[in-house]
Amino acid sequence: MIGGIVLAGGRSERMGRPKALLKVGNATFLERAIQTLLSGGCEDVVVVLNTEDRTISELTAGAGGRSTAGGGAETQQIDSLRAGLRALPPETRAAVVLPVDHPLVEAATVQELIGAFNRRGAAIVLPTHRGRRGHPVLFGAELFGELLDADLAEGARSVIRGHAADVEEVQVADGGVLVDVDTPDAYRSHLGEVE
Repeated sequence: MIGGIVLAGGRSERMGRPKALLKVGNATFLERAIQTLLSGGCEDVVVVLNTEDRTISELTAGAGGRSTAGGGAETQQIDSLRAGLRALPPETRAAVVLPVDHPLVEAATVQELIGAFNRRGAAIVLPTHRGRRGHPVLFGAELFGELLDADLAEGARSVIRGHAADVEEVQVADGGVLVDVDTPDAYRSHLGEVE
């Protein structure tokens, strides 16, 4: 089984409002992320929140995912990733990790990452666009222990750097892998005015 993890536990300080509830088209960033992972081939999608938020939990369930708490407002992104990994079923072979503030990633990109993993079994599969690495990132289950237990000064980046020989880059046409919408200016630049 391939799982999906949406990292939605950030404090949204630079945006000034919860990024998960911002709109991309007719969907929220959260709904879009869940649907992208499900349509891309993830069989189970866990949304990691920093606290139990009823609105976001209901949106998560309505979009076909399930939510888990990531440890509170002071946690780091690696803490959210760890909460997501712990919430996945034990038979999970890999996890595709998508931050909620990357709302333009296409389901086809997730399919390409999973396809590359299924063909070659690389421990880490990530997309590149025009020579730059982006999101989401697929981690094989053999790295879950390290992601969960190691002292990672740079979070998951430490694992990616430590396993550079095990990284498979997949060139994608999807420019959304590079679009990080974490400020009102970034939102305006990519999606128009913040509603």
